Amino acid sequence: MNEKPYNSLDLYLKKTFGRKLYKLALESGIGTCPNRDGTKGVGGCIFCGESGSGDFAAEKTDSVTLQLERAKELVKNKIKDDGKTPCYIAYFQSFTNTYAPTGYLEKIFTEAINDSSVAVLSVATRPDCLPVETLDLLGRLNKIKPVWVELGLQTSNERTAGYINRCFDNACFENAVRELKNRGVTVIVHMIIGLPGETKDDMINTVKYINSVRADGIKLQLLHVLKGTRLERESYVPLTLSEYTDILIGCIENLSPDVTVHRITGDGNKRLLVSPLWSADKKTVLNTIHREMKERNSYQGKEFTVDCPETR
Repeated sequence: MNEKPYNSLDLYLKKTFGRKLYKLALESGIGTCPNRDGTKGVGGCIFCGESGSGDFAAEKTDSVTLQLERAKELVKNKIKDDGKTPCYIAYFQSFTNTYAPTGYLEKIFTEAINDSSVAVLSVATRPDCLPVETLDLLGRLNKIKPVWVELGLQTSNERTAGYINRCFDNACFENAVRELKNRGVTVIVHMIIGLPGETKDDMINTVKYINSVRADGIKLQLLHVLKGTRLERESYVPLTLSEYTDILIGCIENLSPDVTVHRITGDGNKRLLVSPLWSADKKTVLNTIHREMKERNSYQGKEFTVDCPETR
């Protein structure tokens, strides 16, 4: 079977679980974060939309179990009938999913991992929302089923971090990674390509920083402009597909081969997307990226499938 020319999530899942897993996007019901509610800031990050980066999550109900069943219905058409019972990643996606009392988190996270078809619990959060009791909870759950924690770093450039209203410093991020890994939890880092004022070198430096903290995975995300965000009100000029492809490949070339690449692009909610409009055609974007990878000298001799859409 052909492989992508980097350490892809597909390859990791096959090596670790022997099969493909499908993500079920869930709502924790928390619905905010410290730089939205005034604890550290207001308005959130300049690019964050009304759903807190959870445009594809299920609607919040009182039951995580019911959300799981609804989410399974949404992805069932993507599942290839290989004779195996489908397995899933329970993904708490929107806003900051550890920004709540530990007792509440234990209830919803345990309900998710108790589903027999869930193989992984994945939790998106901020590094400044991981008190010791929450870290210990995640460590305990990780002994039942694998736990992935996704941390929104976005950039290692402290100047850019201030501009985008991130509201935590790199030392906070480094401590969160260290504490999670000490408990055996898998750490996946979110990085945005195309933040205002950043050069290609700045973005490659963020990749090298992610290497240095020994992250387990990375999600590389195009900066896109959504309606109602602070970014929409600014004179931001988004990257072209050609520019994004060039920077992305430079980032992957500088990424440690031990880091699993969970995503190489991102598609915002089409109802809210302002720009760049090319990002809405995910299949074309992925094909363009992989075709360029194949043509570059650094990937010569590596055969792989061009048409290979990612798992959300």
